[in-house]
Amino acid sequence: MRRITQMFLIIGLALAIILISIYQPERLSGSEYDVHVINGFTNNSSLPLVIWCSSNGEDFGGRALQEGDDFSWSLKTSLWDTTRFLCTIKWDQDKRKFDAFKVPRDVYRCRLFKKCFWMVREDGFYFSNDQVNWKKDFTWF
Repeated sequence: MRRITQMFLIIGLALAIILISIYQPERLSGSEYDVHVINGFTNNSSLPLVIWCSSNGEDFGGRALQEGDDFSWSLKTSLWDTTRFLCTIKWDQDKRKFDAFKVPRDVYRCRLFKKCFWMVREDGFYFSNDQVNWKKDFTWF
């Protein structure tokens, strides 16, 4: 009985790898993504949007983004990847932390162009994978 269970586990694992390689080949070989956070505020030239990001304990430092400025980086994912890029955004007295890239969520919604864009505006944080179609993901509070 134990041998049969082991055999089913091996067959199940092999089938899972085959299905992943067919339907999501980038999960096996890894994919490179570009992540952009854009200051979409209007008329905030006197007060920049401040951003600082980190991933797995590595701090990318902070940047002050003027209107229209972009903070971007590239990353590569792998099969069992749990990478998360956490960013803190500050504007005046408002401060918000958000996941700029989180593997379980973003490998799917960014995979068409391998790009993830965030536009930070006065009323919230907007997401796009093509810089044409923007969807408000959440507000400042």
